Amino acid sequence: MPLDAEIKSQLVQYLELLEGDVQLNVSAGDDPVSQQMLELAEELARLSPRIRWERAQLPRTPSFSVNRPGEDTGIVFAGLPLGHEFTSLVLALLQVSGRAPKVQPDVMERIRALPGEYRFETYVSLTCHNCPDVVQALNVMSLVNPNIRHTMVEGSAFKDEVESKGILAVPTVYLNGEFFESGRLSLEDILEKLGSAQDASAFADKAPYDVLVIGGGPSGASAAIYAARKGIRTGLVVERFGGQVNDTLGIENLISVKYTEGPQLAASLEAHIRDHDIDIMTSQRAKSLRKSEFVEVELENGAVLKSKTVIISTGARWRNLGVPGEQEFRNKGVTYCPHCDGPLFAGKRVAVIGGGNSGIEAAVDLAGVCGHVTVLEFMPELKADEVLQQRLGSLSNTTVITNAQVTEIIGKETVEGIAYTDRTTGETKRIPVEGVFVQIGLVPNTEWLGDTLEKTRIGEIVTDKRGATSMPGVFAAGDCTDSPYKQIIISMGSGATAALGAFDYLIRHV
Repeated sequence: MPLDAEIKSQLVQYLELLEGDVQLNVSAGDDPVSQQMLELAEELARLSPRIRWERAQLPRTPSFSVNRPGEDTGIVFAGLPLGHEFTSLVLALLQVSGRAPKVQPDVMERIRALPGEYRFETYVSLTCHNCPDVVQALNVMSLVNPNIRHTMVEGSAFKDEVESKGILAVPTVYLNGEFFESGRLSLEDILEKLGSAQDASAFADKAPYDVLVIGGGPSGASAAIYAARKGIRTGLVVERFGGQVNDTLGIENLISVKYTEGPQLAASLEAHIRDHDIDIMTSQRAKSLRKSEFVEVELENGAVLKSKTVIISTGARWRNLGVPGEQEFRNKGVTYCPHCDGPLFAGKRVAVIGGGNSGIEAAVDLAGVCGHVTVLEFMPELKADEVLQQRLGSLSNTTVITNAQVTEIIGKETVEGIAYTDRTTGETKRIPVEGVFVQIGLVPNTEWLGDTLEKTRIGEIVTDKRGATSMPGVFAAGDCTDSPYKQIIISMGSGATAALGAFDYLIRHV
């Protein structure tokens, strides 16, 4: 398919980095997507002498595989890898050509050591900003281990297949024909689910740190970088780089950066962290905190890390409704990401729970693809900015219900409706919907701390102006704290503050 001038210019620069020849085997029919796929293959071949293509018969049509000449890598794109998946295509071309993926050596060894045969399929939408991470991780695994194969399946090109499997959230991964997982997954997450988790022995010989940061979001990244720049021994425990930022699409209020997207910012945070002398422990979660001679952090794998100071930057997560049906129908109609999952509800009736900025932005976004959008707000009036409310009010396929307390999400195998109580009359009402998008704010990731630190009634860690908590030597930053404003730029600043506070503590008390 024809690429616009800007994309073509960027692609030419990337394709100059190809280290070897790449063979595209294209399975195409007479449908429009097949014709676009053939045009894309021709375009790629024109842009680089290292790329060749030919017709082939693959299990799905339209689709194409990305191989080395004479070698099947196991990487297949079913449907067009455009939108957010265009990066997945570019990386597949580069890595198949011989450029090494940016994966730590120990992770590569864990991939190579996986026993058995693995046939992965990842169902995606091109508007999903979480899907590329999963696609790219499984593509890397296919390159590293010859017993692994991976196919990206673009949902709109294979609607019948998606509907037959009841897929209502992306990314959704199948393994050997059976459901494997849904939602964002890192390479390490996949390995852990396959039984290749990093055990506690890998952490046994680690010397105590000067600063140990827990969390790899904006505040954790900032804290780790500021600490490392002081020349002190710095460790970082991170479940996923970027944290909640990964679930954010457009970011337009990060000063000096006019526009970026969550996954791009998360990748930049990771790259910046890796430029410094920081001991990084990925795909790890903290389990408990205690104070002895050092501050000790126990991880969920049983390892215990010791440090003179600790900075907690564990962020927050989407708040659940906590009503019957929410967990039962999660990824079966109940979802938390309108950008990712909205296209799966094209032409259908959906409900958005929450009348704040996030809820109304979601409703406006969904109104463009869904048949009808109903917003339910607990309070007597919407809390969103007036400009968003006006935009919502201008749309003909939206309804707003205030004073509505959601009591149940109804369905059999998938969501069929939602029940709520009218807080004015006390009457119970039902609305037929096929999807429910929950947008009711965040809850801090601090349960693992128990009562070791002072927290607010909603679980936020109480800190002073230096980021210090109620436990000497322990600091906190970002959305897990009682900071009144949950913003990326504020989290970055609080991470720097906590790192400087920890450094000052080391000078004065250790």
